[in-house]
This record gives sequence, structure tokens and C-alpha cells, in this order.
Amino acid sequence: MDLFCGAGGLSEGFRQAGFHVLAGNDIDPFAAETFAASHSTAQFLPGPIEDISAGEFLKAAGLEKGELDCLIGGPPCQAFSVYNHQRGMHDKRSGLFYEYLRIVEGLKPKWVVMENVTGITSAGGGQAVREILSGLAELGYRVETRILRAEEYGVPQERRRIFFLGNRQGLPILWPQPTHGPGLLPFVTVWDAIGDLPALANGEDPGGPLPYPSAPLTEYQVVLRGNNTKAINHVAPRLAPINIERMKHIPEGGSWRDIPFDLLPPGMKRARRCDHTKRYGRLRKDGMSSTVLTKCDIHWGAFIHPEQDRVVTVREAARLQSFPDWFTFAGPRTEQYVQVGNAVPPLLGRKVAEAVLSSCLAKRHSYRQFAEPAGELALAV
Repeated sequence: MDLFCGAGGLSEGFRQAGFHVLAGNDIDPFAAETFAASHSTAQFLPGPIEDISAGEFLKAAGLEKGELDCLIGGPPCQAFSVYNHQRGMHDKRSGLFYEYLRIVEGLKPKWVVMENVTGITSAGGGQAVREILSGLAELGYRVETRILRAEEYGVPQERRRIFFLGNRQGLPILWPQPTHGPGLLPFVTVWDAIGDLPALANGEDPGGPLPYPSAPLTEYQVVLRGNNTKAINHVAPRLAPINIERMKHIPEGGSWRDIPFDLLPPGMKRARRCDHTKRYGRLRKDGMSSTVLTKCDIHWGAFIHPEQDRVVTVREAARLQSFPDWFTFAGPRTEQYVQVGNAVPPLLGRKVAEAVLSSCLAKRHSYRQFAEPAGELALAV
């Protein structure tokens, strides 16, 4: 089961590893629509988690207490994000991990997996982390935490997230070993991810899915395309003429520093050259994306297409997050970006899920390398 499931990125990763997703919950109606469509065999429980009992989750999943193999989820991270300058434990969203603990107590899953932004380790002096660990320990779980780098697992994006991983069965806690980086496979680049998608002009809306202009150019594109023949959610937001003029001066890998002074926004004219390093950034084809946020806004970060004078589309952002192309995001376009930015990259989720399965196999067979999913396990989202 997946708590605070959003569009279902973590669920998708666990499903790819062989888990059977039974149920999910989120308060966001647009994310709910996306999750329901992409996890059609799962039961979705809408609304605030505070209003849902553990018994309702068990009933939806058709399970008894203690039968669930794995409970996953990521309590809303905005209260801990470094992008929130008022972040801290006073934000009511910072206490939603207590709801996760409440559901753990009511479900008694064999495994728990929780994900959050790394800012949770410093907000409130690390109070949330201490309370999560002590709360799970009181419920009988041995838990470890680790910060994982998405790019080290084949995601074309620099993204750091903390994971809490634990079980109540005395099984070893194993972590996914990096597959990409120095001495390993090459990092997946921006162009590896989006180089095969149709070109668009600023503000262009094709009115529906667009056929791919060529065969896939990389293995990453082959995997994410699957059996799809068209690009979905591929619409270019319309930027103001002044921003189009600014973009003309920004080379690949460049930023606001490349814009002539007289074209800069008033606030940027007062900025130091070392400030706001990602603002008005144009992605490099041979580099990785910076963290995909809930707004692919040029005022927030490096979200300008490497070749075209426009912002990356929802589909391009989804590719940078490793969502398969069949995954369709519901709601207004601004809400689609929110769903993509809030998600755990499915490929990273899959690696964590495989580590859980490897832990289960390690005690039984005395080996740690996960090869093939050992059947489907019940997962609550």
C-alpha cells in the first residue's frame, strides 16, 4: 500500500520489481485521477489520511492485520524542503509522518519504506527523523536510513532523497548498489532521455499525442517508450516575449548570467554572479538535469530545453524522472508538473524494491544479489 502516493511513482517502481499494488491514498484529486488510471487494479482511498482508518486500508486491500508485505509512502515534503524558506516543524504538513506511523501500527506490515527530502534531517534540528525512527522502533521495526542519489541508479537527474527502510522480521536491511557513475555504467544524460521527443515551439499545443519523429535513439528511450507510438502530455507552456528574448542569449549549459543586463528581471539585476546558479538555466545535452521540481519554471531552475527556446514539457520532465511514456498525468498542466515533481523516480523506487526483495532472499538462500522477482508481493501504497 502507498500512503501519500501522489501520481504513483514509488508504486510504479515497486510494481516493476514484482510487487502487487493493492491500495493507495492521497488528498490531491488530480494525482488521485492519475494514480487510479495507472494502477487500475489497486483500490484508491481519496481524501485526508487523517480521516481514514487502518481498518479501511485493510478492507480495501482484502487483508488482515500483519499480512501486508510492504507499506510505502512519502509524507508531504514541502515543510522540510530547502526551497521553503519558512520550513520547519511548525508547518502542519511536517507532522504527517505521525499519520504514517498510525497506519503502520494498524496494519503491522512486514516491511516499511518511507521517502522524503534530505531537508528533513535538518529541519527542527532533525526532530522529525528522530521521531520517525523512535516511533518505528516502538512498533517493533529495525530501521536504517540512507540518502540515495537518483543518478547513480540510471535516472538522468541529480536528485537526493532520504529513505527509511525497515522490517519487523529480523531480516537484513540491504540497500541498492549504485549502477551508474565512475567505474560503472555511464550516467544517463538529458539527451539520452528526451532526444527522441517531437520538437515544439514556445506555447505549442498539438491538441493530443504526437507521433515520435524517429525510432528510439538510446536504450533508456527504448525502455520508457515500451509499446507506445506517441508522446503524451507533450505541450509547451507559453512564455512571455521578454523571456523568449532572454533565452536567445542563453547557450547550452548557460544561465541568467548570459542574459544582457538590460534584459534581466529587476531582482536579478541586484544579484551577485554567484547567486541563483540554476535560474534561467538551459539544460546540457551531455549533462544531467537538476532536480525536477513541482514547477518547471525558468525563474526556479534550469528547465530550458537544450536546443529549443522553450521550457521542458510535462513529458520531458516525466522522462527525466524515469516515468514510462504510457503514464498519463491528469488535470491542468500546472497540476501535471506538480505530480511529476513530487514523485519518486520509478526507476529509483524499483531499485529500492529490489533491495527489499534481496533482503528477503538473503536470509533464505544466503545470497544478496537480486536477479528476478520471486513472484508478486502485496504492497500497500
